[in-house]
Amino acid sequence: MAKAFFRLQKFLRRTQFLLFFLTAAYLMAGSLLLLQRTRLIIQQGSRGTPTNQALPVPEEMGRVGIIDPRTLQSPRPGPRLLVGMDALQEPALDQQHSPHWLLSRNLELRQLRRRWFHRFTSDQEPLQTAGLKAMKHTAEHKGTYMGCFTHDSRERTLKGAVFYDLRKMTVAHCQEACAERAYSYAGLAHGAECYCGNALPAAAARPEECSSECRGEKGSVCGGVNRLSVYSLEQLRAAAGPRRNVIYRGCFRAPENLTDIFPASLIQPNLTVEMCSEFCSKKEFPLAVIRGQECHCGYPTRRFSLRQGMDGLRCSGTRNASSTAEGEHCLVYQTPVQDTRCTDRKFLTTKSKVFVALSSFPGAGNTWARHLIEHATGYYTGSYYFDGALYNKGFKGEKDHWRSRRTICVKTHESGKTEIEMFDSAILLIRNPYKSLMAEFNRKYAGHLGYATDRNWKSKEWPDFVNSYASWWASHVLEWLKYGKRLLVVHYEELKQSLIPKLKEMVEFLNVTVTEDRLLCVENNRDGNFKRSGAKQKNFEPFTQEMKDLINRYILTVDEALRGRNFSGLPREYVPR
Repeated sequence: MAKAFFRLQKFLRRTQFLLFFLTAAYLMAGSLLLLQRTRLIIQQGSRGTPTNQALPVPEEMGRVGIIDPRTLQSPRPGPRLLVGMDALQEPALDQQHSPHWLLSRNLELRQLRRRWFHRFTSDQEPLQTAGLKAMKHTAEHKGTYMGCFTHDSRERTLKGAVFYDLRKMTVAHCQEACAERAYSYAGLAHGAECYCGNALPAAAARPEECSSECRGEKGSVCGGVNRLSVYSLEQLRAAAGPRRNVIYRGCFRAPENLTDIFPASLIQPNLTVEMCSEFCSKKEFPLAVIRGQECHCGYPTRRFSLRQGMDGLRCSGTRNASSTAEGEHCLVYQTPVQDTRCTDRKFLTTKSKVFVALSSFPGAGNTWARHLIEHATGYYTGSYYFDGALYNKGFKGEKDHWRSRRTICVKTHESGKTEIEMFDSAILLIRNPYKSLMAEFNRKYAGHLGYATDRNWKSKEWPDFVNSYASWWASHVLEWLKYGKRLLVVHYEELKQSLIPKLKEMVEFLNVTVTEDRLLCVENNRDGNFKRSGAKQKNFEPFTQEMKDLINRYILTVDEALRGRNFSGLPREYVPR
């Protein structure tokens, strides 16, 4: 007995010593990690975070769900990243997407995540003069570097298209994006902004004032603070060919006095579509209008809104040939030039007195609605979350705190009583649940602009997704109808079909006055950069009869609830299949 007790005592002493040793080692390792992390933050704060380095995401924050950790990684660079293609190419890894998980997120962790995100996405400071020795205008760029010029965002010299990529901007991306749209010059500013135009800026600046390193390309200059690094694109435009992205808009009745409506005109014997489009592109107009030997350039206006197209047979010839319309009708083409009358946006100058939500179920077109609202009102929209991909593509309200009241409205997918009652009013965006579920499943596995693969649809994840998210679609609408203080219900399908009338309702609800021409500009840029890329499956039906029965019951419930609150019911196409 004594021998056994002695062995036990010896074992406990060894175990105690081992635990003490492991605890000391753990504390030392933690201290070293903390020192290393502090040093990293100090270094990044002084020179900016390298743009080609994946940012470290704490595991517990990745589980909170405010930002998918994949959005803070740098995907493989490519020209399509700049022009609005998907920035999230890898499939989603987390399986915690469900209404119960989303509603139970902790506010304190969300705020911690926001502060962490601000730290790592803060704008880079201009590089010091000593660092300029390493900077260069890369030789492989096909454009010709014209120099450093002054830049005023309110009175831009390069008045064409504008692109943002706050993590992956390169000189090549900017050049290719502007060349594809038939512009003669590309200018880069602040390391992340790309401006296109056909007139070289008049006011030159000192070369050293263009000192911002491109966010996506070490060693290359992308302008500076209120400074543009400008490149000529003649070589790229010549390689792209004479007919770049010219879109046929239709045959329309020609208004009286075309020269009064359109700012630029050309009379040319044997006029072709290519000739007219090239002429209007150089003049920086988005529309090319052809009548006989006349070519007119301009914008959609109240006198020429492009809303009532005519039978194509009324226009002579075919739209693929060089023949043109004559007499009372004209052919209209969309040039590669962007309509920039509605692209200027800013934060509210004073805090909004009314806190407005833009609420929707995921996959219901919230990002597209934000695009329309921002361009119609000229003010940024905010977000209850932080989506790094959207921020990098120009939604600057993503970085602003959602309660700052500096944005015209705030995106949210929340549907709890507390989360709803904090808003004074809301635009409730509703989409057909069949389409919403497919859109959200595509986003989950292929990002904002991609499509899920056949393997994803045939996996067990799809049935589980439908069972979880279908009930969320219904509960989201029902709870906003129950707790929302002042609501404007907008159906995605009606907004898509009657854009300007529905957008007018939304703008008036936001208490903003806009001009008709600005709304027409929004209509001309209605898609923005938010159409999914890649081949879409035709006649694709992922829903089983059991899924349809489940979804149809929710549709009837929501329709009845809307009518009970004196709103119009769901559109006919929602009717159970």
